Amino acid sequence: MEPVTTPAPHNPGLRRVLRAPHVTPLLAGTLTGRLPTAMAPITLLLTVRAEGGPIALGGALAALYAVASAIGQPLLGRLVDRTRLAPVAAASAAVATAAFAALAALGCTPHPFTAAVLAVVAGASTPPLEAGLRAMWPRLLPDPGEQRAAFALDSISQQMVFVVGPLAATALSQLLSPSVAMAGSAVVGAVGCLAVVTTSPARWRTAVRRQVHWMGPLRSRGLLLLLSSLFFLGVSLGAFNVLAITLGDLHHSGWLAGLVPAAYSLGSVVGGIAYARARWPAPLVSQLLFAATGYALAFIPLGHVSAAPLALALAASFLPGLFLAPLLVCSFILTDRLAPDGTATEAGAWLIAVIGAGQAFGSAAAGPLASLGTGAVAALPAVSAAVTAAVLLARRDLLIPANTPPEKPA
Repeated sequence: MEPVTTPAPHNPGLRRVLRAPHVTPLLAGTLTGRLPTAMAPITLLLTVRAEGGPIALGGALAALYAVASAIGQPLLGRLVDRTRLAPVAAASAAVATAAFAALAALGCTPHPFTAAVLAVVAGASTPPLEAGLRAMWPRLLPDPGEQRAAFALDSISQQMVFVVGPLAATALSQLLSPSVAMAGSAVVGAVGCLAVVTTSPARWRTAVRRQVHWMGPLRSRGLLLLLSSLFFLGVSLGAFNVLAITLGDLHHSGWLAGLVPAAYSLGSVVGGIAYARARWPAPLVSQLLFAATGYALAFIPLGHVSAAPLALALAASFLPGLFLAPLLVCSFILTDRLAPDGTATEAGAWLIAVIGAGQAFGSAAAGPLASLGTGAVAALPAVSAAVTAAVLLARRDLLIPANTPPEKPA
C-alpha cells in the first residue's frame, strides 16, 4: 500500500486563496514580470525580419535567449536560497532591462555578435520570480488545500503569460515597431519585478538552516526522477507547437497555427480550475500518476483526427490540456517536498529549466518530421507524453519523501 503525503485537504476555494495576505500582489507581479520570457523570442524574430536580416539569425538569437535563461534560473535560484528573493530579483532585473534596452537601441542585424551577447545576458539574468513564488507558497499558505489552489492559479497564469506575451509583442511590433516591442519587454519586466520585490515576503530569509552541498537539490533521487519525467513533458509541449503549424498547413489555414495552441491552453485553464476546486482524497503521488497517464492517453485521438474537420482537431487539442495543469500542479508541490531543506527555490528553477530544455528539443526534433506528414509530427508529443508517465510509474517509490506521515482517511 502506498504511503501518503499529507492529510486530505479541504477545498478552500480560489477566491479565499486570492484574498489571503500578499497572494494577489505576488501573483500579479510575477505574472507581469514573466511576460518578457514570452515576448522576447518573437520580438527578436520580428526585429531581425524588420531589419531585412536572415530569419536564421532571429531563430539563433531566440534560442540563445532561451538556453541562457534555462542555465541562469537554477544559479539565481541557488542564490535566492542563500539570501533572499528581493535583492537577487532586483539586481537580475536591472541587468535584463539594460540588455533589452541595448538591443532596442542597437538592433540585431547591424551588430549580430553584440546582439547575441545581449540576448545571452538578457536570458541569463531573467529574474527568478517564478521559482521564487513557488518556494513561498508553503509559507504564505500553510494549509495543503490552499497550497493546491495557489499552485493551480500559478499554473493557469503560465498559460496567460504565453498567450498575452506573444500577442503583446506582435501588436507593438505591428502598430509601432519591433524596437518598441523590445523596449516594452524591458519596461514590463522591470515593473513586474518591482511589484514583487517591494512586498514583504520577497524580503523573507530562508526559514531553515541548510547544509551547503555542491549538488544543491539534485542530490534528491526523487527530485531527479521527477525532473527527468518533466523533460519529456517539455518535449511534448515543444513538439505540439510544431504540430499546430503543420495542421495549419494541412488545412490551408494559417490562423489554425494559433488556434490549436489556444485550444490546448484553454483545456489547461479548465483542467486547472477543476483540479483546484475538487476534493482529492488520494495521495499526491497517485494524483500525479493519474494526471500523467491521462495526459499521455489524451494525445491518442489527436493523431487520428489531424485530417478530420477542424472542430474535431480543436477538440482533440483541448483534451491533453485538461490534464496538463493538474500534472504541473502536482509537480510543483512535489518538487517543494522532495527538495532538501533550504533548496526550494533552486529546485523550482530546475523544474523550469528542464521543461524549457525539453521544449527546445521537442521543437527541434519535430521540425524534420514535418516532411513525413502530420501523423509523424503528432506521434512525437504522444510518445514523449507516454515516456513522462512511464518514467514516473517505473520508480514511483522515489517520489515519496522519507519523512512522510501517513494520511488519515478522508
